[in-house]
Amino acid sequence: MAWLAAGEGYEIALVEGRVAARSATGRTAGRQLKTLPKALKDHPEVDRLRRLAEWLDRHEAACVAQVDTWMVSSLPVPTELLARVWPDEAWQGALRDVAVVGDDPDEVGFLRDATASGELKVVNLDGETVRLSPRTVTLPHPVLLPDLDDVRDFAAELGIEQRVEQIHRATWVKPAEVAATATEVRDYAGGVFPTRFSLTARATGLGYRVSGGYATCKVRDSGTGTEAAVWIGEPYYDEETTTGALSWHDEDGRAVRLAQVGPVAWSEGMRMAAALYAGRKIEEGGDA
Repeated sequence: MAWLAAGEGYEIALVEGRVAARSATGRTAGRQLKTLPKALKDHPEVDRLRRLAEWLDRHEAACVAQVDTWMVSSLPVPTELLARVWPDEAWQGALRDVAVVGDDPDEVGFLRDATASGELKVVNLDGETVRLSPRTVTLPHPVLLPDLDDVRDFAAELGIEQRVEQIHRATWVKPAEVAATATEVRDYAGGVFPTRFSLTARATGLGYRVSGGYATCKVRDSGTGTEAAVWIGEPYYDEETTTGALSWHDEDGRAVRLAQVGPVAWSEGMRMAAALYAGRKIEEGGDA
């Protein structure tokens, strides 16, 4: 961004997300200073830039969160929308190198550009840059990608780094056979936490919603809304607590049998349960 006059003999600008200053006069004119001079600490323009930096950080986080929602829910995204937001650096950072699928569900490509005319440039799995003009694209959840390990190896060869955790997202594949009437998974139950508050803090810190006695995450799987839930204890309970069973519920709050849980909902539910369990209290010593 352009440098702005601020105080006598100084100019300021946002540089890499922070307010920076440089001399505007004398022999050092144009030279960026290592720290912000005391004379500028309370300058109105400095305060304005700080608030702008905070807004940009929130905007960047919101863009990443929205792209993550598209990916987790496998929602069709209009190509025209991608083209409109692409010039915004925050949107571009969230979308660049995300794996997308257009009209052919078997053709996966890494997004590199979106033109004003609604054309997408992607690098396909043959390493070729191709142009796509589908009406919509999906950002597939990795559990839905065939040959995921090969896709990951190819992404590593290209040096792809994604702001949204997609290709290297931890995934869980539902077993081929589950009990016909079962509605719970206890693989990550029994993780001990000092208090219910510490377990709640871990859940919210990981981005999960806490409602009542559960940590939850919502997923749209094959067009159906499903909520995964892990029991974390009664609210306002201050004693030691443990993680409980993982279950899934439909949009009306009814328990879903494991056999009916879709692949994305299964993977995301297990991912949440595993992440909560990983923060448990670990005993030390010979009896651990």
